This record gives sequence, structure tokens and C-alpha cells, in this order.
Amino acid sequence: MESLKELYRIGVGPSSSHTMAPSRAAHDFLQKYPKAAHYRVTLFASLAATGKGHLTDKAIEAAILPRSLEIVWKEEEELPLHPNGMLFEAFDDVKKRYGFWEVYSVGGGALMDKESSRSVCHLYPLTCMTDLLCYFHESGDSFWGYVETCEGKEIWDFLRTVWEIMKTSIERGLEREGILPGGLCLARKARSIHSRAKMLKTDMRSNGLIAAYAYAVSEENATKGTIVTAPTCGASGVLPAVLYYLFNTLNLSCFDILKALATAGLIGNLVKRNASISGAEVGCQGEVGTACAMAAAAATQLLGGSARQIEYAAEMGLEHHLGLTCDPVGGLVQIPCIERNAHAATRALSCCHFSLLSDGEHKISFDNVVSVMKETGQALPSLYRETSAGGLAKAYQAKKNAEKID
Repeated sequence: MESLKELYRIGVGPSSSHTMAPSRAAHDFLQKYPKAAHYRVTLFASLAATGKGHLTDKAIEAAILPRSLEIVWKEEEELPLHPNGMLFEAFDDVKKRYGFWEVYSVGGGALMDKESSRSVCHLYPLTCMTDLLCYFHESGDSFWGYVETCEGKEIWDFLRTVWEIMKTSIERGLEREGILPGGLCLARKARSIHSRAKMLKTDMRSNGLIAAYAYAVSEENATKGTIVTAPTCGASGVLPAVLYYLFNTLNLSCFDILKALATAGLIGNLVKRNASISGAEVGCQGEVGTACAMAAAAATQLLGGSARQIEYAAEMGLEHHLGLTCDPVGGLVQIPCIERNAHAATRALSCCHFSLLSDGEHKISFDNVVSVMKETGQALPSLYRETSAGGLAKAYQAKKNAEKID
């Protein structure tokens, strides 16, 4: 498995797969072919289907303009390695192609091409939960301790920066009001939810505050604010919301949070390695489901859970999102994505509490659920995997069309 630096990416939204990664790809291609007379970028399948709503074209244009650029959309075609395929081409002044790059956005802002597997730096020798739990049992080590062993002590400086960005995105999001861009006329809700939550009694207050924090980050993501992929932009509100809530209510130290981020990152890495965190590949179960598992594990550690209880919390967080589709209305990371982040954050804390009531023993393992999630995602029709061709996106569009007729 790769470094947590490849999982927690600091950048601007609204989509790690459809905005951050295409922007990186465009910059990389431009560096390789800086003197082309003309560039052509062809977007395939999911990238083409929801690219305009996710601002894929704007991200590519920002990297290449004012140079001559053509963007081609082919939502009915798919390249062989992943639904988020891109073809970059460079042409000389007589329109002859002299350079090209077939590259894929595989989730969380990561890029892959045919040569990628040869250059990946694998820092973690243990790549499944079963092996990790055996190692912890024999060595007495912990999830976060294993991260330090594999990454070195310098990982803490990186995670400290991650935490600062997460806190800032929440605090900034709680202050802002207005309408989110994109045409859905969706108003920001984080500030109002936060104000109301502070007046509620204990149980509803905690859920309200967590929801407000998740809304805050997700709304920042929707407006191209700076956030951290955890594991993606579309699911970036879940983990920060849970950590921020526990940080404030339990009077935790900064290092407590950094250790929780390490544990959460290891959970996310396991899913990324053994299944997928790409909505275009496995639906939203791979994004919000993974985020819920990460947050549940982090919370359980912060509340004193054992390695077995941490695994159980993560297993529940992912298990109870199995089959979750990715059908963003209008191709935007807004409906149902923002509200979904809030629900997953509150569910993560519930999974934590449930695991702490047990001894951590259960019948279905985290590894089992990751395997089933991958299988389920592959069985989902493409219209439920970030194409906005079915589900809620289709229902909303049908409603709008009916209103026009009336």
C-alpha cells in the first residue's frame, strides 16, 4: 500500500476524480509537451457524463489555456482500465500528432496509466485487516503505531497539516452563507444547522453539531474551497466532522487527533488497495462508505477501543453502506452528496458506540465486507456509478422536465 500522503490530498473541490486528478494530468502532460501548437483532451465514460457538473473542463482549461485546446466528450465510450479515462494529445503546427497519453483518474485524486504499477512505492507490507490484527496481537502494536513504523516519524508533520486544513474548512464553512453554484439553487445550511444544534439537548445536539461540521466541509468542497480528500472530495466532510466534534467535546490533544488520522488513513488505504474508493468504479459505497469506516475506526480509537473494536467499527461503517449508488443530481457534488456526508458522520459515531458495547468479536470481517463492496460495485449498472444517468439524478431531471411542460 502507498503512503497516506497519497490518500489525504490537500486541494480544491468539487471532485477528486473529476477535478483534482484531471488538473494534475493536464499539468503533467503540459510539462512533457510544452511546445505543442494544439492540445486535445478526450474525456470518456463517467468523466464525460458528469464532467461539466464537476468542472472537469474548467480544471483542464486552467492548466492549459491560453494555449490552443480542444476538449472532446465521449460519455458512451469507455477506455479499458477504468471508467474515468482520459486521452491527452499534442499536435504540431501542421496538425500532426506527436505525443499522447492515455491516463485514468482512479479515485481520491490519484492517476494511473499502463506504466503506473511499476513505479508505485509500497510502504505497507501488510495489506489486509486479518494480517494486521494478527500482527497487533503478536507485537502489541497499534494501527497508528504501524503507520509510524512504515512511514517514519515525519508522517506526523504531514498529518498535522491535514488536521489544520480540516479544521479550517469546517470553521470557514460555518461562517459562510448563500447559494451554492451550479444551478440547483441549493442554499448553504451549515451555519443555520450549527446555530440550531447549539440550542438542543444532549443527543440531538451532538448529531446536529456533527451534521453541521459535515455540511460545512461539503459546502466548501462544492464551492471549490480547500479541503482534504478523506478518502475523496465527495466524502471529505465525514472524517473531519467526527474528529472536530470529539476534539471539542473530549478535550483531546492535537496528537490524539493525529493518531486517529493515521488509523483512519490505514483503513482507507485497505479499501483503496483491496477494492476501490472511486464512485465511477463502485458507486458511493466506495466513497462515503469508506469515509464512514475511517471515521468510525478513528472515533473508536479516541474512545479507548481495542484493535478488535476498531476493526468492528470500521466493518460496520462500510457494511451498512453496501450498495450505495453514486447518482449526483446535475452531475454536481451537492445532492445527495452533502446531506449524505452528514448522515455518514453521525452513523460513524453510532458504529463506534456499538463496537464499544461489544468485545469486538463478530462473524463478518472487515476484509469480507471490502471484498463484497468491490463485487457489489462491479455489479452496479453504469448509470448508478457517477454518470448521473439514473437514480436520483434521473428522477430530478424528470421532475424538472415535467415542470417545464406544465
